[in-house]
Amino acid sequence: MGNLQAFHKKLDHLDILESEAIHIMREVAAECSNPALLFSGGKDSIVLLRLAEKAFRPAKFPFPLLHIDTGHNFPEVIYFRNKRALELGERLVVSSMEDSIRQKRVILKHPGQSRNAFQSITLLDAIAEHRFDACIGGARRDEEKARAKERIFSFRDEFGQWDPKNQRPELWDLYNARVHPGENIRVFPISNWTEMDVWQYIAREQLEIPNIYFAHKRQVIRRGNSLVPVSDLVAPLDGEKVEEISVRFRTVGDMTCTCPVESSASTYDEIINETAVTRITERGATRMDDQTSEASMELRKKEGYF
Repeated sequence: MGNLQAFHKKLDHLDILESEAIHIMREVAAECSNPALLFSGGKDSIVLLRLAEKAFRPAKFPFPLLHIDTGHNFPEVIYFRNKRALELGERLVVSSMEDSIRQKRVILKHPGQSRNAFQSITLLDAIAEHRFDACIGGARRDEEKARAKERIFSFRDEFGQWDPKNQRPELWDLYNARVHPGENIRVFPISNWTEMDVWQYIAREQLEIPNIYFAHKRQVIRRGNSLVPVSDLVAPLDGEKVEEISVRFRTVGDMTCTCPVESSASTYDEIINETAVTRITERGATRMDDQTSEASMELRKKEGYF
């Protein structure tokens, strides 16, 4: 008994979160017939990969990696995505929104329009094509109000839609993954993690991440409260001034709506220190499309978004 108590005393909060997430991943592998792990190359999905390694190695993952590529991703992140999948020797399935546009499944008002909100269409098409019955994602409850309503096993109906009032109880860490044909489950193993937990885990595990998460010089435009990165897709409007300042990204996504924050943090410890004192959520600070309406994320999730 004494040895057992001594063992539990050695566990810190990251060990407990890691253990819960590994348990969830193994539940998916045991209960679902054809799952996939959503991997974008972003920090949360990088953590998922490490958790999958700990859950299943030395065997291969019991699921492929799936990325919904908007065509507007940061090149540094796409490079990292491909490199990491190759290093792990795991199958990477890429579903392209460019294909959805060519098929008229996605219709944009103009070529530079943010594609973030349309990812659900490409995702649902990928789920149908590959007959995935579960998708493991890196969403966390602390990110945004709508995501705080999510269960760990989030049920989606035959249309891929999410109804927050029609979800299954999750008592005593028991999860119900039963689905009828056409239905699917979104599973969020790091639901109970915070942004701080993610960075502390990345630092503890010494995980490689895309370099845009660290402070670097970049041309930006000050637009409202946001620092909009200049790119082939985003140019200054009349009267706007291009500045080159030291920034880093807290989250990565569509280049047309994902903004960095001013920062000099170039190490894990410096990022952790910055995260400890910030009072703005990462999506509130860096995703322009999430700032347009408090209900925007919930509406997108009901349509099939992550």
